[in-house]
Amino acid sequence: MLENTTAIDYSGLIREGDLVVCGQATAEPVTLTEALVAQAGHLPAFRMMVGPIFSETFSASYTPNISFQSYGVIGSARRLAKAGRLDVIPSNYSAFCADFASRRHKADVVLVQLAESGDGRLSASLSNDYVIDAARGARLVIAEINPDAPFTFGAEWPADVSIDIRVAGPRPPVELPSTPLDDVSRKIAAHAASLIADGSTLQFGVGQIPDAILSSLSHARDLGIHSGLINDAVVDLIERGAVTNAEKGIDLGITVTNQVIGTQRLYRFVHENKAVAVRPTSYTHGQGVLARINRLVAINSALQVGLDGSLNSETLNGVAIGAIGGQLDFVRGANASPRGRAIIALPSTASDGTSRIVADVETVTTPRADVDAIVTEWGIAELRGCGLAERARRMIAIAAPEHRDVLSAQLHGVAR
Repeated sequence: MLENTTAIDYSGLIREGDLVVCGQATAEPVTLTEALVAQAGHLPAFRMMVGPIFSETFSASYTPNISFQSYGVIGSARRLAKAGRLDVIPSNYSAFCADFASRRHKADVVLVQLAESGDGRLSASLSNDYVIDAARGARLVIAEINPDAPFTFGAEWPADVSIDIRVAGPRPPVELPSTPLDDVSRKIAAHAASLIADGSTLQFGVGQIPDAILSSLSHARDLGIHSGLINDAVVDLIERGAVTNAEKGIDLGITVTNQVIGTQRLYRFVHENKAVAVRPTSYTHGQGVLARINRLVAINSALQVGLDGSLNSETLNGVAIGAIGGQLDFVRGANASPRGRAIIALPSTASDGTSRIVADVETVTTPRADVDAIVTEWGIAELRGCGLAERARRMIAIAAPEHRDVLSAQLHGVAR
């Protein structure tokens, strides 16, 4: 370790063309990233790898010396993408993380937020993603030691990965509160919940619809969690006794996640809680692991679904506004799981009234061969095992009523 400090001066630390990798989502080390952005105009030009951004750190209106890259466009990263400042790497989340372990992606500088236990042990806290592997091969590792970050098990910082500079983190970690539920999300949740049996193990993402589905499951029994993330809704289910992790087949009694994304309530819950494991992506998204889980139910969403079942979660009108993320990892994992289900839940229309059920998607994120069940507020389309004609009929039935005639016409080639 080179030094302990309460502030960071990046002069002489950032070199021309460096790839700087920082913690993503709620694991962003805000003290370090804000200082980097503030000083960027006086530094050599460099690249920065980001994931979902839930802070206000990065803005397309400044940071001229930074070229941004990401595996998707989530949260405030949309501002960068809209301004043409974000280069998207189209990769499954599992592969993206593995590419740091194999050095396909090689970080020069890593900025990470860590928690420290009373006996001096360090934990990656809110995310056990690609940052540790990136740090293992980096020239320089700078850690923000945040006293308000929870110490989580499974994400312990490895002894073989050195930290060069430690900076005190004076602010609490980034939070992402749940958004209020609306009637559409509640209707979708009611349909999706009918596919989730007692004893199921859940995977889900961020957003109103996953929150609505989780909130509708408080009556369930012996649910498990093995997910890319957990949020505040998981605490509700555990406290109500719906989640016991008793029938998962692996990790009995343990909630397993790759990231912790929520509020201080969630952070207090996971702090030094041995019933929660923040595991690396190779475990949380690994196909061999997922196939061993009983009744894995993957709950994901999409921007568009085609009449053949193809999913688009990445682009609209040629503009990147989403991500591949772990969708295909978990869809395939759920399909391989004993009695597993892969649910894609989405509103039938976009905010501008256009249909999200379309004749053909513009980008295929998840192929039609992998799709199981599609859910909108109008019902469920069970697609697994169906021929193309029957798939189209079922998809039209869960489209918004005002779009069904057009979709039927497109199906028969009248309006093409």
